[in-house]
Amino acid sequence: MTVTHKKFTFDTVFNDEGGIASEPARAKRHYTPEEVEVEKAVARAEGERSVTARAELAAAAALADIAASVRAALPALTKVAHDYRVTSAQLSLACARTIAGAALEQFPEAPAAAALKALAREVEVEPRLTVRSNPDLIERMQAALDATADNCGFAGKIAVRSDPGLPAAAFTLEWSDGRAAFDPVQTAARVEDALNNALTAEGLHAEPLIPSTPATGDQ
Repeated sequence: MTVTHKKFTFDTVFNDEGGIASEPARAKRHYTPEEVEVEKAVARAEGERSVTARAELAAAAALADIAASVRAALPALTKVAHDYRVTSAQLSLACARTIAGAALEQFPEAPAAAALKALAREVEVEPRLTVRSNPDLIERMQAALDATADNCGFAGKIAVRSDPGLPAAAFTLEWSDGRAAFDPVQTAARVEDALNNALTAEGLHAEPLIPSTPATGDQ
């Protein structure tokens, strides 16, 4: 059996004359009221520091857990944001298509008149313009283009011809060395394709919905 012996320590040291050279401090047995208050204040401060330290450690751990949860949720949030953008864009496109359709139904001659006005400088010396339109809109298209020509100062003749293959509000405008055309169905399809291509290219790498706050002092 192994016996562990406690190491003997020489607490009191004597000098050559037999006097005490050093001795351990003895625990104080009696305290004045003032000393008691001081000791209480010291103990209270140490306790408060201990509680504060534990609270800070707990807060740091909680923040670390929150940060980890946020990092784990970011991919899902990014997917939700992308889906939100796609849905919003599709809704906007549907609204625009509805509004444009209603406008073209009321004013099917407006696109051709706007095209003639935009091309006035280019065709001002042309003796004749040929416009092809839906058969049901020949008279309406002719009247609108004649009025636009007068306002633009176009002195040539405008001949509107029937083209059964064109939908309402569609037209082709031809002159000696150029041609302009508009088809609302094809235009709507091109806009939708462009929007879908942009959303696909953007994917999940778009700008964040909520911009980050710059650090203090940033310009």
